[in-house]
Amino acid sequence: MSIRIITPGLSTTVQDLGRPGYYHIGIPLSGAMDMLAAQSANLLVGNPEGAALLEVVFMGPEVEFQRDATVAVTGAELPPKINGEERPTWTSFAVKKGDVLSFAFLKKGARAYVAISGGIDVPVVLGSRSTYTLGALGGFEGRKLAAGDVLPLGEAGNIREGRTVPEALRRSPGSPAELRILTGIYWHRITEASGRQFLADTWKVAPEADRIGYRFRGGKPLDFVTREPPFGAGSDPSNIVDACYPYGSIQVPSGTEPIVLHRDAVSGGGYFMVGAVISADMDLIGQLQPHMPARFEAVTMEQALLARNDRSRLIDRIRQALA
Repeated sequence: MSIRIITPGLSTTVQDLGRPGYYHIGIPLSGAMDMLAAQSANLLVGNPEGAALLEVVFMGPEVEFQRDATVAVTGAELPPKINGEERPTWTSFAVKKGDVLSFAFLKKGARAYVAISGGIDVPVVLGSRSTYTLGALGGFEGRKLAAGDVLPLGEAGNIREGRTVPEALRRSPGSPAELRILTGIYWHRITEASGRQFLADTWKVAPEADRIGYRFRGGKPLDFVTREPPFGAGSDPSNIVDACYPYGSIQVPSGTEPIVLHRDAVSGGGYFMVGAVISADMDLIGQLQPHMPARFEAVTMEQALLARNDRSRLIDRIRQALA
C-alpha cells in the first residue's frame, strides 16, 4: 500500500540516516538534517531508526493515506492535522485509509520529520533511501516530491497511538544558537585577534541556508595573516590548494560569511576552513530559520567527544521512554 502526495509543500524529500562510505568519491552523506528528530519519529511509530521518512521544510505537504497507519511528526513545531483536526507533535497518532494529513503554520524550527509505520519503501541506492537532489540520486526518483507522486510503504507492525517523547528529551536550538566548533588546520591563516572576534561575534543565518550548507552573516570580516600564495591556491587570502571538506566544515569565502557544510555538501574544494561544527550540534543547524542569531564556541577534542557521548545518551533515553 502507499501514500499519495496531494500538494508537496515547499520542499519535501524522502530521507533516512544517510549514505556513509562514498564521500571519498564525491557522494555526500545526505540523510536527515536533524538526525535525532528523525530517529525519534521512527521510534514513535515502531520503525527501525534508519527507516525512510519525509523531511519537510517550513511548509508541510498534503498526503492521502491508502491504508491504515500510525504516524508521528517530530523536529520543527509544524502541527499536523488529520482531515483538518490538529494532532500533537512528537506523539504517535492513528490514521485510516482515505485520511488526509496536512499541516498548520510553522511555529518553531525549520524541518519536520514525518514517520509512517512501515517506512517509505523507495529503492535503496548505495545503501540508503535518502534523496540527494544535486545528483538525482535515491529517494523518490532522485528529487523532491511533487503533486501526484505515489510512494509505497513497507510492512508495519501494530503500534499503539499516543506514544510520546517527553518534552525534556526534545532538543532544539536556543537564541542565539550555540554551535560548538573544533578549530582546524587552517586556523593559523587568520590573526589571533581575528580568531577571537570570530568567536565573540553574533552571526545571523542568511537566506542561503539549505541542505548543502548554512551561510551566516553579520560578524566582522576575518583578517588574514600575510602570505605568499602557494602554487594553485589563487590570490584571494581565503583560497587554499584544494583540500577535503569534513562534514560540518566552516568555510569562509573571502573571509566574510561563514558557511557550515551540511548533509548534501561537496566533499572538497579550494576555500580554507576555520574549523568544523562538532557532530553533536549539527542537528541544531537543521532547525535554524533565516535571520536567527547564532554564535560559535571553540571547544577541545575532549569536550567534543563528551558532547557526542551526551547525544548518544539522549537517544538512549528516548529509546527507553518508548520501549
